[in-house]
Amino acid sequence: MSDARRVHSASARAGAVRPRLCRALLLFAIASPALLLAQFQEPTSDELKMTADPKAPGAAAVYLNYEEIDFDKEHYQNYHARIKVLTEKGKEAATVELPYFAGDFSIGSINGRTIHADGTVIPLVVKPEDLLVKKSGNQRVQRTVFTLPSVEVGSILEYAYQLRFNAQFYWHLSPDWDVQKTYFVHKAHYQFTPYDNLSLIYWPHLPQGASIKTDVAGRYTLDITDVPPIPEEEWMPPVQSVLYKVRFYYRSPLDPLDVDDFWKAQTKDWSKDVDHFAEPTRTIHAAVDSLVAPADSELDKAKKLYTAVQALDNTDYSRQKTESERRELKLKEIKRAEDTLTQKSGTSNDIALVYLAMLRAAGLTAYGLKVVDRKESIFDPSYMNFGQFDTAMVILSIGGKETILDPGEKMCPFGTLNWKHSGAGAVRQSDHGAGFVVTPLQTYADNPVRRTGDITLDEHGAITGTFQIVMTGQEALFWRQTALRNDAAELKKQFDRELEKMVPDGIEASLDHFLGLDEPDSLLMAVVKVRGSLGTATAKRIILPGFFFETRGGAPFVNQEKRLEPVDMHSASRMTDQVTYHLPTGFTVEGTPQDSKITWAGHAVYGTQTVSAPGQITIARTLARAFTLAKPEEYQDLRGFYQKVATADQQQLVLTSNIAPKGN
Repeated sequence: MSDARRVHSASARAGAVRPRLCRALLLFAIASPALLLAQFQEPTSDELKMTADPKAPGAAAVYLNYEEIDFDKEHYQNYHARIKVLTEKGKEAATVELPYFAGDFSIGSINGRTIHADGTVIPLVVKPEDLLVKKSGNQRVQRTVFTLPSVEVGSILEYAYQLRFNAQFYWHLSPDWDVQKTYFVHKAHYQFTPYDNLSLIYWPHLPQGASIKTDVAGRYTLDITDVPPIPEEEWMPPVQSVLYKVRFYYRSPLDPLDVDDFWKAQTKDWSKDVDHFAEPTRTIHAAVDSLVAPADSELDKAKKLYTAVQALDNTDYSRQKTESERRELKLKEIKRAEDTLTQKSGTSNDIALVYLAMLRAAGLTAYGLKVVDRKESIFDPSYMNFGQFDTAMVILSIGGKETILDPGEKMCPFGTLNWKHSGAGAVRQSDHGAGFVVTPLQTYADNPVRRTGDITLDEHGAITGTFQIVMTGQEALFWRQTALRNDAAELKKQFDRELEKMVPDGIEASLDHFLGLDEPDSLLMAVVKVRGSLGTATAKRIILPGFFFETRGGAPFVNQEKRLEPVDMHSASRMTDQVTYHLPTGFTVEGTPQDSKITWAGHAVYGTQTVSAPGQITIARTLARAFTLAKPEEYQDLRGFYQKVATADQQQLVLTSNIAPKGN
């Protein structure tokens, strides 16, 4: 993570703990460059002459030095970086973005310079009005942006700044050290002076041989060399789960130091809070009685109640009302499930717990569950922070069979989980107390997509036609949720952009309409119109790609020889294509893709089939992927499978004209 993102990380974490800080006002000041000049150092002749780095072959840039000094008692964090630019792309490092929460934090003491390879120094002249401050939508996150001057390939970029936190609200703030950066780091130094008389613990994930040291003054330091850059591999797990980092946090004197004792206490408190929030009050019972009938089966009751809570206004998909709007509508703070039900509005977590309360009011056996968002992180029990869990869900038990439900996920069918909630670490309630579980991964049968096309081809290789893309599972959920957040025009624009990635060059594809967009329990169909030039025409032949959707060579992993990180493809899936070509008059089929079957035993299977009939040919292709996760040691088998798929996908369809040329 870059130092800029590091600021945002600290700000976001602290802001989540104390949301009331939004009332603070931003105090922004730029100190004299002389105040930080002492931190800067003269480059060595080797640094000036460097044109490439043997420790980071092909790198666009490298950190020569990185330093972070955190002083809690004085409410500041100082940052200092020296970066060597090695390529044109590396010049991007000259633009520095510093995100922060406005009011809670301020950024100042910005100083910087560019040093050319011949030793020429061009200082950064910073005035408050020169800094570009960008807001992030309606959020309080702002970004101070500056660009170091006159950057060339071979330049050394050096800058420093200070992040101050508002002492009125933050009398202490433990830091996060994000040790891996965008570029290779030759040498880094971190130092943290915590607040006196407070109990502090830290959680490190560091390379072998690196360790935190403490001194008699109570300071924590880390000196580390040769840190690899943030990995960038296809289909990685959440990057935060694999990065080198250190997390500090103050603990209450009442918190257990032992990991097992900590989680036992935390999960017990969480379960108690869930039961209190989701208590089936008289209001909840009355609502349930109006929705279900005594003769309904337990499953029917659960489904009816699920439909009811899905219809509530989920403010994670619409918009949370401002304080003034809430006062005008006489809405009160949500403290119990009945508050959400009465106001017919709440967050995803509020709605999930309303569903839990309603199930219990209906006499069903149900438990609360809270899961880690697998899109963002992976649960690590050694990190003693209950904040790892962020999404409330429900476990329904009928006849001894448990089903995990995702009622806070708008447009999510009963029994379906968003992929980021499957295969994820979670804490759950049970009759025997709270404990840890991992939610089940999905199967390829849960997420089928079928693309069926009917195309008319002329003698020049031009086509017109229609496709139906039928989706269930994750693809359907994605587009239905996208529709909630956008109007029809924007939804069409986004879908058309995805179509551009699928169809061959020279083909225009456009969404005509959706069917089932507002019906989460049904299939979702996109009707797509296509036209353009698909084939290459010669005097006697038309040469076409054998597989319409695979001409762009989109098979993953083919170009990556080695793998350092695990593979996470989010969910298992099955993609089936069936394209029928209506041939131009006088043309017959000369060559087709061969029928084939490629397997990676127990993991994936690929198959193709061609069927000819008078005046037309139908080509079918299926890729079923039963796996979601793969270890680095499985990568060569995985890559070998996709290489074979990529080769098979390049086969062609060849048509021959039987019409004699004019004049013969």
